[in-house]
Parts: sequence; structure tokens; C-alpha cells
Amino acid sequence: MTAPDAGRGIGNGDDTGTFTGLPRDTFRILHVSTGNVCRSPITERLTRHALADRLGDPLSGGLIVESAGTWGHEGAPMEANAEAVLADFGADASGFVGRELLDEHVIRADLVLTATRDHRAQVISMGHSAGLRTFTLKEFTRLVKAIDPATLPPLEDGVVARARALVRAAAALRGWLLAPTVEADEVYDPYGAPLPFFRSVGDEIQQAIDPVVTALTGVPART
Repeated sequence: MTAPDAGRGIGNGDDTGTFTGLPRDTFRILHVSTGNVCRSPITERLTRHALADRLGDPLSGGLIVESAGTWGHEGAPMEANAEAVLADFGADASGFVGRELLDEHVIRADLVLTATRDHRAQVISMGHSAGLRTFTLKEFTRLVKAIDPATLPPLEDGVVARARALVRAAAALRGWLLAPTVEADEVYDPYGAPLPFFRSVGDEIQQAIDPVVTALTGVPART
């Protein structure tokens, strides 16, 4: 499918949450779950890891990846089992600090990816014209797979331009490509579960992230 234009959100700010008017050559991805200690930290760090695999340094391309929780444990470390999952993939878990989702996080995000439909609804209910740039992770993956990469801006135009076009295209397709089941767009919460369940959730997240990062960067995963 082609990449139609359906508008986009504009994010401004820095990593501390202080508004500084970042230049338009940045693209901020916000992952959202409940406590910001399990699913969204895994998704954040696996996304960073995948981007680094393709780009070397994602920040040099203007991509910023972060996370927060609708009932976030402010200042908390991620769960030990979540760290173990990241270690399985060779991703860096160091320095993570949990955050409660705030208006400023949504305002400055160019793409919000949530663990569940309830999280998506909560983000959209905060306002800030977030509807066209907020998806569940699995929903966004499904839509991205239907977009012809040839209709996106070439890499020569920069990763940020390509990422913005990808979000516009996914938003335009949302009403046409529905989930096969209600559960298809959900990543269930492993909080309090044993490590094997965390690992199954980690595999699920990784499988969802891979085609998204490939579409964002135009670079497939290294074999």
C-alpha cells in the first residue's frame, strides 16, 4: 500500500521534560504501559537496541526513544525479570528509571506506542491531538507491514522524515486494517510472573518491534 498523508503530532522538549524547542530534525518515540517497570522498559530498550543495530547511533539520526507508565512507579528500577529479558537479547538495561506518564511526554512525542488498547485510550484522553500518533505496539506493527516501503521518503531524506511519513501512513490505514481479534493488539502484563512468562512477552515485543524498526530505518536486521 502507498503512504497517504493523515497529519502528525509535533513533539518539542528534551530528555528532562523541560521545553527547549528541539529542532524539527528529531523524532521522539514514547512507549507506554502501566507501571513502567516491565513492558514499556523492555520495549524502550529493545527499540533502542534494534535502532543501534541498524544505525549505529540512533541519536545521530534524530531518533529518541523513551517510556512512561499510566500508573508509573516514579523513580523505580525496572523489574529484575525485565532486565533478564533484555540481557537475553543483548540489550542494555542500565540507568533505567521509571516515570509516570505526564502531559508533556505526550505533547512532545511524535509516535506513542502502548502495550494495550486501554493504555492507548488513556493517552488519547489526555488530549494534545494525540489520536493520529498513538497506537498499540501490535496495531502499529500490523499497519506498518501493509505499507509499501517504496512509498516512504528515501533514506537520503533522513530517518526523521521517513518516520513521520510512516506515522501518517499508519494513521490513514487504521480504519481499513482491523485486528483479527480483540486480543491481537494487546501485550499482556507479566508483572509478578515467573521469568519464562517474561521471556515469552519479550519475544512477543521483539517480534513486533523488528518490522517497525526496519520500516523506520529502511535497514533490515542483521542476520
